[in-house]
Amino acid sequence: MSKDNIFIGIAYALVCIAFLYWGYSYTNAYIFFIIAAIFGFFLAFNIGANDVANAFGTSVGAKTLTIKQALIIAAIFEFSGAFFAGGEVTSTIKSGIITNGESMQAKYFAFVMMSALISSSIWIFIATFKSLPVSSTHSIIGGILGAALCLNAININPSANIDWNVILTIVSSWVISPLMGGILSYIIYALIFKFILVPIKQKTIELKNIKKDKENYKKDYIDTFMQSDKSYQHSELYGILLNQNSTYNEKMKEFNKAEKNLNINKLLSSRIPLLASLIALVISTMLFYKALKNVNTGLSNFSTILVILIICVSAYILSSGIINIMKKGEPKKAVNRIFSWFQIFTACTFAFSHGANDISNAVGPFIAILDYLHENTINAKAAVPTFVMLVFSFSLVLGLWYLGKSVIKTVGKNLAKIKPTTGFSAEFGAAIVILLATAFGIPISSTHVLIGAVLGIGVFNKNANFKTMKPIALAWVVTLPASAFISAIAFVLLYNFL
Repeated sequence: MSKDNIFIGIAYALVCIAFLYWGYSYTNAYIFFIIAAIFGFFLAFNIGANDVANAFGTSVGAKTLTIKQALIIAAIFEFSGAFFAGGEVTSTIKSGIITNGESMQAKYFAFVMMSALISSSIWIFIATFKSLPVSSTHSIIGGILGAALCLNAININPSANIDWNVILTIVSSWVISPLMGGILSYIIYALIFKFILVPIKQKTIELKNIKKDKENYKKDYIDTFMQSDKSYQHSELYGILLNQNSTYNEKMKEFNKAEKNLNINKLLSSRIPLLASLIALVISTMLFYKALKNVNTGLSNFSTILVILIICVSAYILSSGIINIMKKGEPKKAVNRIFSWFQIFTACTFAFSHGANDISNAVGPFIAILDYLHENTINAKAAVPTFVMLVFSFSLVLGLWYLGKSVIKTVGKNLAKIKPTTGFSAEFGAAIVILLATAFGIPISSTHVLIGAVLGIGVFNKNANFKTMKPIALAWVVTLPASAFISAIAFVLLYNFL
């Protein structure tokens, strides 16, 4: 084990010890608090290892980033999103699956949340160990469902009212989420392929042919010139005399003009900035209206829109400037470099948004338990203590750091061949789908969307690995019942021994 890993592990252990000490004076049932904290940390750890890896999988697959670079960048943005934007207000009635949570006896509702923490952490750990990307949201909902059904079977009044529409949306999302991600990423890459990649390839070939013709003409003309007048064959003046030949000069001007008209940087500067502006529009909208939706930014709706427009204009100007100063004559490298930057930018926003939103899968149930232990009541919404967000955010990053590599490889290397352009298309398509789903209130899984997006690219390029997809799809279907089953067992143990 490296010194970095040892140092991080020791630092995390000290933070956890301090948190357990804090809980001693904050709660009135310390053993229950310790169990909840351990499984809460473990769930956040596994969400980091499994879900977080999705955001940077395509960047690693495209060799835009090394795994270590991806881990470091993801850790920064996931922690920032979770700590600064994820804990403003967390609903303790997670995902609305139990509709009468506040009216239930607080002890039994806390048991349901504890069972969900236990089952979700165990199931996501198993999936991560098998390198299978699964939905943490579906896992936590399955955990709540299993415990709630067990609660009803024991017939404790009032029983848990389960909203089966939530379950129905999860089942439908197994198909809808990857399908939407796949279709949109396919369309995005098809447009990039048609309007950027193909024209550049064609112009590159034409430019090479012009340069080749130019060199051949020059060689042939010199040979003819020297053969026609032997007196200049060994003279240093023949080059000067040759340049004074009007026929030769006119032909050279034609070649040079043809080269200038095929300026590939001009093609890039007319299309890439427009794409950059569109990316800035989607990403900044996702940032303000999804990642920061629970944070009081102090901006009115008009001010937010104005800021987004400023970001879009800045992206246009910045990308234009970068293209103008890039080395000419290497269009393929230039395109890959540009899309690598786009890809990193998109992945960072993805990671921040994920940290801001999905940390609640671990924090939400834990806060419900903390409410019970602190006040012996259940509140529909509760502010999250800063210390809680700090430790859970740290746990998220730690899971990514220690176990995230296997899922990164599955997403970035095993589903389809990824390049900067295809990786960007998958991430950007997934971001648009998630943003649209948020705007229209459609519950989808970001994990499923991104996997579908990668497969959509694979279908376009005819290299999709559906053999790898089979166990992933099976894991998606099994997530809900597996989490529910483990949760039911955990609930029975809690009910009988606590």
